[in-house]
Amino acid sequence: MTNSSTPLGARARARIEVTAAIKDEARRQLAAEGAAKLSLRAVARELGMVSSAVYRYFPSRDDLLTALIIDAYDSLGAAAEAAHAEVAEAGPVERWVRVCEAVRGWALSKPHEYALIYGSPVPGYTAPQATIPPAARVGHLLIGIARDAHAGLGVAKPRLAEELRPEAVRMAADLAPDLPPEVVVTLVAAWAQLYGLVGFEVFGQFTRVVEDREPFFRQAARQLAHTVGLVHPR
Repeated sequence: MTNSSTPLGARARARIEVTAAIKDEARRQLAAEGAAKLSLRAVARELGMVSSAVYRYFPSRDDLLTALIIDAYDSLGAAAEAAHAEVAEAGPVERWVRVCEAVRGWALSKPHEYALIYGSPVPGYTAPQATIPPAARVGHLLIGIARDAHAGLGVAKPRLAEELRPEAVRMAADLAPDLPPEVVVTLVAAWAQLYGLVGFEVFGQFTRVVEDREPFFRQAARQLAHTVGLVHPR
């Protein structure tokens, strides 16, 4: 009696391998040409495949871009989560700084993937809803650190302009209903500043400005933690 699952298993493995090869070649093109010039035909040519074969895996350039974007967000999120797990029992400031350092380390090791998700938008491409959960992984970590601090030793609530309070209440309801609106506003600002700091370094904006960048970044990340209200190192 033949095992009907064996050919299917082989086909599935082959599909996984070809999909990985397509993504790897696409990443090489991203590094060489940028996301705007990514081409399924060029990917097929470099892999020795006919274009129609690549289209069976990714029906359009946008489908391939989406897969690369999700992979990049998931890779970044996994790096941040692994770093956080190493200091999960530490105080909120140390946990915050470690997550920020993991984001920086990942970006410096994968600058072209960082550019894909936090660089200039790709002309003609609109990211689908499927990219949102992977993109939120680092944000959820930072919110979780603030949440633990608030539930434990507490946070120092930042000042909030009254004109911003209605928006702050809305943001808190959407993102973290169990945190004070003042904290949620500063969390969002700190999240943006974190990626601004990383982007400046990745894209060369610190050249001849900041030379000893690791301690500079650590100090900046620690300051962001205090801005959010994380005042208890331990």
